Amino acid sequence: MTDDSPALDVGPELENPEKLELAERLAEAILFASPLPVEEPALAERLPKGTDIARVMSRLQDRYRSRGVHVMRVAGGWVFQTAPDLAAALTVEREEIKKLTRAQVETLAIIAYHQPITRPEIERMRGVSLSSGVMDALLDLGWIRPGRRRDAPGKPLTWVTSNEFLLHFGLNAVSDLPGIKELEQLGLLDEHASSISDFTHREEELELPSPAASVDPDAEAAADLGQHLDPDEGGR
Repeated sequence: MTDDSPALDVGPELENPEKLELAERLAEAILFASPLPVEEPALAERLPKGTDIARVMSRLQDRYRSRGVHVMRVAGGWVFQTAPDLAAALTVEREEIKKLTRAQVETLAIIAYHQPITRPEIERMRGVSLSSGVMDALLDLGWIRPGRRRDAPGKPLTWVTSNEFLLHFGLNAVSDLPGIKELEQLGLLDEHASSISDFTHREEELELPSPAASVDPDAEAAADLGQHLDPDEGGR
């Protein structure tokens, strides 16, 4: 007599609990030891073969949800960060040695909200020539980097924001860029806010081609902004 009963579906609920616990503890240790966000492929190399990375990280997030540090996705990877409600208690006041100039802030805003973008396009949006010192300062900070050359006459070089830019501002992707009101509330823009708002609203004056993922690695993120990001609506 044959058994026609359906085969047992061994899903996530029937996983070896010891294996899942080990994977979770390993992931926790890897994040704790890493100074930078850890991407999922890197986690997969160190965790037991066949581990469901998404499930492990979800469990780890739940475990730390009520703790002093949270498991967060930043710059495409996973990292421990201080719980938002405790940030004020850990704030350290210190004298700021140097601030970005108005030209640097405006240029960074244009690149962030309109990337990938060429130098002439930046100059057209600002209405003035762009000195080498402005770009050099942003390059020294590591917040911008050269993109790929555009498929256009002269093969102009494009500029995009870097991974360090995402790390510094706690963003997971360019599409998470905050809006002007948000930045004003955080006290990050001060008197520069209005000028940045002007530039993020002037897309129609600059006929930028739609970015394509095949042109630059960051183009997908820029495309998510729709090339029409309205900072007054939070940029989300």
